[in-house]
Amino acid sequence: MTKTNRLTSLLGIEKPIISGGMVWCSGWRLAAAVSNAGGLGLIGAGSMHPETLLEHIQKCKQATTRPFGVNVPLLYPEMDKMMQIIMDEKVPIVVTSAGNPKTWTGKLHEAGCKVLHVVSSAKFAQKAEAAGVDAIVAEGFEAGGHNGREETTTMCLIPSVVDAVKIPVIAAGGIASGRAIAAAQCLGAEGVQIGTLFALSEESSAHPDFKQACCAAGEGDTALVLKKLAPTRLLKKGFWEQVVAAEDRGASAEEMQALLGKGRAKKGIFEGDLAEGEPEIGQVAAQISSIQSVAEIMQSLNEEYEKVMG
Repeated sequence: MTKTNRLTSLLGIEKPIISGGMVWCSGWRLAAAVSNAGGLGLIGAGSMHPETLLEHIQKCKQATTRPFGVNVPLLYPEMDKMMQIIMDEKVPIVVTSAGNPKTWTGKLHEAGCKVLHVVSSAKFAQKAEAAGVDAIVAEGFEAGGHNGREETTTMCLIPSVVDAVKIPVIAAGGIASGRAIAAAQCLGAEGVQIGTLFALSEESSAHPDFKQACCAAGEGDTALVLKKLAPTRLLKKGFWEQVVAAEDRGASAEEMQALLGKGRAKKGIFEGDLAEGEPEIGQVAAQISSIQSVAEIMQSLNEEYEKVMG
């Protein structure tokens, strides 16, 4: 899986694999491990204050000499400070999401950063291309955490986005095997972004109880909820029951926001409180039964990919 294409050349990586920038999972350890294994590791800035992000960037620099990046949800607070840190620290790659890519793409380019943007539709892929981003991450609704309102599956989304833009497309959502990487490439993607599989790795900063609960999940054990706020895929545990009960009685968006409150994702993922926390994870967790190191994961992905591709 070392074939050079537009994406590997753009990012300066060996394998066309990017780790998702997942809140409470994607710290410097995970990012550095993925980069050291030949992919592109991402630090997930969505759960970090500016000073925390700076610490993770500097530690990642010490742990790898290879390219790494930062994922930044554009609607999060303190965006000016976050972006200034990224530019000052000369982070080579930035993956933006949940906002308008026009706002920061030009400034990031001036600072020498490559910019990728996450979308859930061909329409938004075209807008991101027009904003000047270097590549598109097209994420199907199988993915864990926050999702697009279109609820388009990865199998349908990737060819639509590939046909809509001229820049490289990275497939995301439901990818956790060499077979899935091969399938994504057959659909026209030049790389993949993998979230759930890396969220459950040894190097992920998620709580062991969260990892074990996800590894025990079976088919149908996640659900897309909170559609009145921002569609979010959760493990069917604890807090999910409260959300479903509220939605079934027709709770308003304001009531749902009050129920969600603050810090639910941290409770569920980072602290392992599956009763009151928000355990965000993708459908593909049903295919994962054990916690492995990033090195083991990358080796397994590569071996299966080579077997499939012959």
